[in-house]
Amino acid sequence: MAAHNELITTAELADILTRPELRLFDCTTYLEPVPPGSSVPYIAVSGRQTFEAGHIPGANFLDLQGEFSDPNTELRFMMPDTARLEAAFGRHGISANSRAVLYSIGTPMWATRFWWMLRSLGFEGAAVLDGGIDKWTAEGRDIETGLAGGYPPATFTARPREGLFVNKHDVLAATAEGNTVIVNALGPQFHKGLEPSRYGRPGRVPGSVSVPAATMIDPKSKAFVPLADAEATFAAQGIDRSKRVVAYCGGGISATIDLFQLHRLGYDNLTLYDGSMGEWAKDASLPIETG
Repeated sequence: MAAHNELITTAELADILTRPELRLFDCTTYLEPVPPGSSVPYIAVSGRQTFEAGHIPGANFLDLQGEFSDPNTELRFMMPDTARLEAAFGRHGISANSRAVLYSIGTPMWATRFWWMLRSLGFEGAAVLDGGIDKWTAEGRDIETGLAGGYPPATFTARPREGLFVNKHDVLAATAEGNTVIVNALGPQFHKGLEPSRYGRPGRVPGSVSVPAATMIDPKSKAFVPLADAEATFAAQGIDRSKRVVAYCGGGISATIDLFQLHRLGYDNLTLYDGSMGEWAKDASLPIETG
């Protein structure tokens, strides 16, 4: 069924831990609440502390907000310019010959975000660890503590792919395109606008369908659901391979779980609305839908 497969199991990772080309990274970020009245939806906190408390042996750490996001916007986790990303990935030892394995704690969304970023830069050697460190530890596998050792610096040369990220103007245009499906990866209560939103106005991009990222993950094992189940979930929302998919969420993170599964299923015309509801809900000139 799958035309692509960038998923790696814990057993497969255990077999390659000592390979010289492996670049293994914990990508975890935490979203902490902000004081009432704050203009930002959350405080992004690096997962470095939990990395140092326990990580897969040999792993290093990637700080999404600190190193790999645009510092010149109030929006969290926005893609920075290519030169900044080339320098950052190079500092962490990723080159064209690397095999990058990405994982995070509790949810794979931080790992899939880095996978999507690397894919947009033309890097084909990235995989996401199925079940992350949660599954790894549940299986009784070794854990290491302490600071990251650091991989030797490398030259990372991007070959950017067009169209993997879109802005609010592209999304607004897409709401009128019959060959595009806009997919909301937030939970159903936020999709319907039934609960207050930390992003601003409650609701969704008009015409978007609901495929919560949580439906792609087994809540106990933290592993991805079988592809057949994912395919059925997407099909129930009218998503098929003849259509372009634009995915969004709150900050362009959890939507990459949906995109990862669609990619594994062989969907090729995929894109991410990077600003997501963090941008859309605050812009009163953009339409919003509830109910």
